Amino acid sequence: MSDDFALDFIHNLNQKKSKPFEPSEPSLELKRYLELLNPEQKKAVEHCGSPLLILAGAGSGKTRVITTKIAYLINQKGYEPYQILAVTFTKKAAKEMQDRAVSMEERAKDSMIRTFHSFGSWFLRKYYEEAGVDKNFTVYDDDDMATLVSKANPSLTKQQAQSVAHKISLAKDYCYTPDSIELDKISSRQEFRDAYRNYQTRLRQTGNVDFGDLIMLPVMVLEKFEAVRRQMHYRFKVIMVDEYQDSNVAQFKLLKALSSPDTYVCVVGDDDQSIYKFRGAEVQNILSFEDEFEGTALIRLERNYRSTSKILFAADKIVSQNEDRLGKTLIAERGEGKKPVLVFLPNQDDEASFCANMIEKSYEKGCPYSDWAILYRTNAQSLTFEHVFLKEKIPYQVVGTLRFYEREEIKDMLCFLSLVANSKDEVSFRRIINKPSRGIGEVTQEKLIQAAIGDEGLTDLVESCRKNADGLSKKAKEGVNHFVSLMDELKNLIDDVKNKEKKLSEFVNVIMNKSGLLDYYTAQDEIAETQKAANMQELVNSAVFYEFSRDGLLSFLDHIELDRTLENDEEESSDKVTLITLHNTKGLEFERVIITGLENGIFPRQDKNEEELEEERRLFYVGITRAKDELYITSCAERRLYGRTEAMEPSRFLIEAGDKPFRVIGEKPEEYVYQVSGVSSGDFDSYAESDYKNSHSRSDKNNPWSKGTRIYHDDYGYGQIVKSSHTDGELVIEVQFESSRRGDTKKFFPEYQKSSLMIVKD
Repeated sequence: MSDDFALDFIHNLNQKKSKPFEPSEPSLELKRYLELLNPEQKKAVEHCGSPLLILAGAGSGKTRVITTKIAYLINQKGYEPYQILAVTFTKKAAKEMQDRAVSMEERAKDSMIRTFHSFGSWFLRKYYEEAGVDKNFTVYDDDDMATLVSKANPSLTKQQAQSVAHKISLAKDYCYTPDSIELDKISSRQEFRDAYRNYQTRLRQTGNVDFGDLIMLPVMVLEKFEAVRRQMHYRFKVIMVDEYQDSNVAQFKLLKALSSPDTYVCVVGDDDQSIYKFRGAEVQNILSFEDEFEGTALIRLERNYRSTSKILFAADKIVSQNEDRLGKTLIAERGEGKKPVLVFLPNQDDEASFCANMIEKSYEKGCPYSDWAILYRTNAQSLTFEHVFLKEKIPYQVVGTLRFYEREEIKDMLCFLSLVANSKDEVSFRRIINKPSRGIGEVTQEKLIQAAIGDEGLTDLVESCRKNADGLSKKAKEGVNHFVSLMDELKNLIDDVKNKEKKLSEFVNVIMNKSGLLDYYTAQDEIAETQKAANMQELVNSAVFYEFSRDGLLSFLDHIELDRTLENDEEESSDKVTLITLHNTKGLEFERVIITGLENGIFPRQDKNEEELEEERRLFYVGITRAKDELYITSCAERRLYGRTEAMEPSRFLIEAGDKPFRVIGEKPEEYVYQVSGVSSGDFDSYAESDYKNSHSRSDKNNPWSKGTRIYHDDYGYGQIVKSSHTDGELVIEVQFESSRRGDTKKFFPEYQKSSLMIVKD
């Protein structure tokens, strides 16, 4: 039992003997926040005793509730700050929770508010012996895992090793070990079970952990060691979980293991926003919470402060098709608003042009580009938008491209830092011992690693280099000696107590320069016009908030490995259209949203079972509820897929929702009209024509885009309008171009695409 925990334990005992807590008047700041709450929010904040499930709809102010509740429990219910554990899924969310709770109750700074994985790291550093890991462990990411899988199973190809690493991560999300019978749910092949076992053996020898271990190992320790479990139960009297719908099975097991009958458990989430099954998230965690925690109270937060009622009506029409949900109906606090628009377009080029012209038109009227977000199901869909936006000179940012910490040059720097922290780190050792090249090939590296394996597993790899350099070739010996000298210098620097007054950035700068990586990547920059050297310098800058010490180094590595995103405030505040996948929009909001590619095979994807379809509906629901004021949805008749043009059908989600939630423009596909309106296919043409006429009757002589008008298009050349009609007030023209085969026409919305169209006057 650690000293700090012994103090906590004794303090708890003393607290029990003291007189009952008598709340005083809430602090002015807390009182102000309490007054801002609606009745349901206030009820959730003030609830105490039995387990609580707060079912918080999109835009319902759940962050306000959970942060106010932390302050309230301390200020009004007598909980000591250190007795409260609150976990969420991103470092940004954890920091926001901490800051807002502290603004209401200063003592909340002593509560433990962390991400799940950060908590796991804290736990394992406290109980590293029980967990069987090195005290100074570092955390392996996906690439590191694949490398170690490959080394532990030499017969696997690189692609096979990556596949096995992915399955191991998934297995750990369910707390499956190599010996678990349930592992067959991940893969029934004996080869996988053996590969997983070999990987685990090698991983334990390094003393390091992977991301899955940060949750699974604490669960195993808590289940195996009763003394540790008791300590955690005494320590944490309140456990709160944010975004509970995103939790996986291992995280649920961790919550159960940390909870005693006396623990006040409160989770906040939205079953309709569970969209991370591919990451291991299990929607059943929130659906079955009332069964798992006896006596649970359920409070629904249904007042939405983000979107207008017509947008929420569309969202409800989509998600209400799901059967596996607890159910709620969002109520808009911002009024009725504009009806969402469903646009049917000929193809993805027209889709991109439509979006670009609509955005440009709104910009000319004073709407900033940053108000707009274009959402899509897969990253590949961004390419056409990028091409058109570049051509039209519309500024944009693509969210979800290669992240900072995943770049080659950054990973090299981090491996130096990791090896300094833990000299048994095999993955880091392999990556940097010969980078830049020191004449130390893979055969030599393998010899050095094998020589480091002792009776109790892998020992100090740098020490192995020192002891075994003499048996190598002259070139390899020189390279190894240079590497040992460099590592000795770095270790001496990090352990020198005189450096504690300095910043860790100075240490990272030494590595960048003395490792040879700066010269190596500067040379690459000159050839390929990249910015690798600048990226390395940014890593140096990011270390300025940590002290120049081993503890500072470990904290820095924890920060990086547990939060793989680099936030750029300048980019976020710049005036750019956001291009983003639906999955990446979680937690965001935009004034105007366009959700693209609503076609079967694109959204939803092909071959989905009913459970997967329900998650796809939830994903659509998440996308819709990102919109504050305006929502547009596009669907194409054709799309380029796998190198060829494919005819597309409207998404089944559009059919399910019907036409009531949307104002529909463009030529409605026959299958949409038939299934939504019940019109037979034989009556389709007359129905569509009457629909156009009845929507908005106008005289052709007042329409410059009338049938027979000759036009010129930037891409297609000269042509003639062969059809001109209106639907819901929007003019649609069909053009036969001279460069096209007879009958092969193109459709346009002149109102939005006139920048690329020109009427040719006689």
